[in-house]
Amino acid sequence: MIPISLLSAIYAVGLGNVLYFALTQAYTIRILAIEEYGRVIHEFDPYFNYRATEYLWQHGWYKFRTWFDYQSWYPLGRPVGTTIYPGMQVTSVLIKKYILPTWSINDICCFVPAWFGVMATVATAMIAYECCVGVYFNKHITTVATTESNSENDMKNGSNNSTSQESSKGSKKKKPASNKTTTETAASTTKKTTTATQLIEQEELPASHPVQAYSTILNDIPVVKQLYQAIVVPIWRKFILKYWIRFTGSPLGLCVYDTSSVSMSSTNLSSPALEAAVGTALCMSIVPAHLMRSVGGGYDNESIAVFAMTFTFYCWVRSLRGGPDVTNYFWGILSGIAYFNMAAAWGGYVFVLNMVGVHASVLVLLGRYSTKVHRAYTCFYLVGTALATRVPVVGLTPLKSMEQVGPLLTFGIYQLLELCQIILRRKKQKQKKNKNTKKKNNGAKTAATDKVTWKEWLTVHIQVFAVAAIIVAVIAYFLNDRGYFGPISSRVRGLFVKHTKTGNPLVDSVAEHQPANESAYRQYLDLLVDWVPWGLGIVALTQFHDGSSFLVVYGFAAYYFSGKMVRLILLTAPIASILSGITLAHILGWGMTALFGQRPSLAALLSSGIGGGKSSKAAPATLYKENIVLRLLRFGAFAYLAYTYHPKAKDFYDKCHELSKHLSHPTIIQKGRTREGQTVVVDDYREAYWWLRDNTPEDARILAWWDYGYQIAGIANRTTIADGNTWNHEHIALLGRTLTSPLKDGHRIARHLADYVLLWTGGGGDDVAKSPHMRRIANSVYRFLCPNDPTCRNFGMDQYGGPTKAIKESLLYQLHSHKLAPGVEADKNRFRLVKTTKHGKVRIFKILSVSESSKQWVLNNRKCDAPGSWFCPGTYPPALQKILGEKKNFRQLEDFNAEEDHDSEYTKQYFENLNNPEKAKRAAARGEKNQNNKNDPNRQKLRRLSKEEIAMLNNPEAWDDNQATTAVWTAIHVNKIAEFRDMLIENPELAHIRSKDGRGPIWWAHEYGRTKFVKLLTKLGVSSTELKDEYGFTPKSISIIKD
Repeated sequence: MIPISLLSAIYAVGLGNVLYFALTQAYTIRILAIEEYGRVIHEFDPYFNYRATEYLWQHGWYKFRTWFDYQSWYPLGRPVGTTIYPGMQVTSVLIKKYILPTWSINDICCFVPAWFGVMATVATAMIAYECCVGVYFNKHITTVATTESNSENDMKNGSNNSTSQESSKGSKKKKPASNKTTTETAASTTKKTTTATQLIEQEELPASHPVQAYSTILNDIPVVKQLYQAIVVPIWRKFILKYWIRFTGSPLGLCVYDTSSVSMSSTNLSSPALEAAVGTALCMSIVPAHLMRSVGGGYDNESIAVFAMTFTFYCWVRSLRGGPDVTNYFWGILSGIAYFNMAAAWGGYVFVLNMVGVHASVLVLLGRYSTKVHRAYTCFYLVGTALATRVPVVGLTPLKSMEQVGPLLTFGIYQLLELCQIILRRKKQKQKKNKNTKKKNNGAKTAATDKVTWKEWLTVHIQVFAVAAIIVAVIAYFLNDRGYFGPISSRVRGLFVKHTKTGNPLVDSVAEHQPANESAYRQYLDLLVDWVPWGLGIVALTQFHDGSSFLVVYGFAAYYFSGKMVRLILLTAPIASILSGITLAHILGWGMTALFGQRPSLAALLSSGIGGGKSSKAAPATLYKENIVLRLLRFGAFAYLAYTYHPKAKDFYDKCHELSKHLSHPTIIQKGRTREGQTVVVDDYREAYWWLRDNTPEDARILAWWDYGYQIAGIANRTTIADGNTWNHEHIALLGRTLTSPLKDGHRIARHLADYVLLWTGGGGDDVAKSPHMRRIANSVYRFLCPNDPTCRNFGMDQYGGPTKAIKESLLYQLHSHKLAPGVEADKNRFRLVKTTKHGKVRIFKILSVSESSKQWVLNNRKCDAPGSWFCPGTYPPALQKILGEKKNFRQLEDFNAEEDHDSEYTKQYFENLNNPEKAKRAAARGEKNQNNKNDPNRQKLRRLSKEEIAMLNNPEAWDDNQATTAVWTAIHVNKIAEFRDMLIENPELAHIRSKDGRGPIWWAHEYGRTKFVKLLTKLGVSSTELKDEYGFTPKSISIIKD
């Protein structure tokens, strides 16, 4: 038979190879973008991060911290140093300075997501390992028994450990013979004990004893605990336990361990922690939920923050394992430092802080509070908060923000609980001292009860918490009255409302702020969705302790918040990988015990040398005598599971790599194929930015939607009106008003703000598609733009696919469709087209009649908060004061400190329109029609096109199947003459439109016998006898209308 140590060595080498494979996959799958497109930064926000990193490298930390950027948010500017999470920039600069000095900042920024993606994989695997270690019952029980047998001596030597009830009665234990083995000693002593957890509860062991016994959550929930112990445990122990172990090879932690009935080996029954870590690494390395924020070139905060988050969680869980006091302090302090790293890297630090705070609170509710947990959380909160407040953008928000007050309250409660424990311990010592004195004076053998009564415990806690509650209430009242506490942000508020909308059209317009659905989880987690429930069940029902209980809390929180905002599916990547890894580990361990009789493990390898040795006796070769048939059946079941899931695992692997290719496509560069199969690289966006850099003055100001601000500043190095920071709602509303106002009105604003207008014009998600969002944002401040319609349904495309009147007249549409759409041409006295990119994706217009006086006024009128200060924001020029006077500052829904709600009607109507968009659209259409009829008495008249226009539409090259032809066909088919007339009033060319087969409205009218349609079309110059389709048929030839 192969020695277990040798088998474990082979097993460990195999797991090591798998772990190496997982880490190499984590790296190679993330650099696909770099291999295909080169060292190019992706998306929008990463360009700001890159620009900020360059600034930090060139100017140093002090100037970076006091950097007021006048190239963004013109004319106001932005204090970057106090509004940025600088962790990623600092990390990148340190890498360049100390590790890769010959690399450029651009190259380091491209690789940082891949490097930290690998590190996040390692940190997540460490969490899985930490939550699965600790079940070495023979070793623990031996330690417990030794502690018990020496309890009297400890008390005589002044030990702080409490004596057991048996010791208090005077019972004595004989010292085991020196020739007895440790195992024999354990066997003789454990008959008087149960589990380490019970000994701790009986105060046989201090709370900081290095024992981390597994349990089940059923044993921690009030009421459920009593039912579990009264019903489940006896049935399990007496009727199921032996047979279950014989079949599965593991009690799975559900039993109340009784060493007198079942011999347990630490080697056999230890949790598969190493396997869980490796399985977690395999999942985390390629899961799309993590990939989407960590591909090469995606230099975004989340790319480094995932590692910071997982490492913080690891340190926190590790601090709960127990051990010597210094261990608690060390890991608690380290978790605080890791949290500081998280706070410096990403605004999601609030989630990390609250996760640790909620978990600490849950431990109290489950009766798992101990001095160990108190030390860990106190060190975490004090060190973490002290350091986090040094991050300029964070400041004192952990002590003031309503989003972060929960962990602060938890910290306070922990101090009160520990104070109660100190009071009770002192009272107990005083009682014990008095009883010993009385015993000595009386000379009687009285049994002193050292236990604190329930009444005493309750009295102390009520007194302490009552006094604290009064003090906290008074302080909170005065602080709140002075506006000390900050409001909950609109983004966070959106996570707790039913409709998932925030009421802020700026926030609601961002796609990644929309709620997730089942398909999103399948897309980003795929196979892990099936494995997560099993892992959660294993942890909650069989591996539940202080550390692993964090996984339950984290799992439910991540699922809830990701369901509210699809962007937060990122948070599910670590927990889904961990729970899936635990599931895979237990399946593998189950199969190994069936194959070898026991599971090869690292513990066995470390406990004895290769080939066995004397120490191997301490770990029995077999756990029990098992029927070979049962083992074969078990291994057959394991093989069947492996065979069944292998194709699914391979599909998961292939899907992840395929999705990685899609995620690796930078939006700034696109690839396509011609009909001949030739690959075409579309690099229009950088082409436009490079044109601005090379062909405009250095102080040129570019008016573009805020999405592109970061790229314009980062690549073109030109001043922008707004960018993705979106800190000033009213300023973005002014930008939206400029773009969506009629061309002349928009020009009157633009000439005071910018020198050029840049538009995305390539179709799909171009600026025309985004324009309804722009209008809604503008209307939230300038309410007259869409009267009685907060969602601006009259600004966009109508039901027939054509632009509405409002959008047709807008500056954006006029420039976007300049000389491209029939009859659309921008005023040449106001704008001049200066650049159209190769594939027409971007157009740049020079603004004519720019106000130089406004430009100089902005330059000379920056207002500093103090003489000589670096904080000197700009102001709007006087020429815009009339425009700005028409605004109504947008009241955020989270601004609950406001005394009155003047926007209640607006907010109500906003949500009504969101919840019933069709009704809102119809109402908007009626309102626009009524307004048009009121302002234009000739609006109801049909216009007959000229012969040249008709000839152009009848040209076969213009024939096509599109949304407009479908809308016209539908109106004729369902015989809606009124709607058809409205369509012709809005778009007269629809009377002559032709589908791909050459047929149009006049054919369909004859085909369906629509006499009124034929008469209407005839009046507009459409012939029933002269026109022919591609088959040579005239409308008259297919008519069913009788003459």
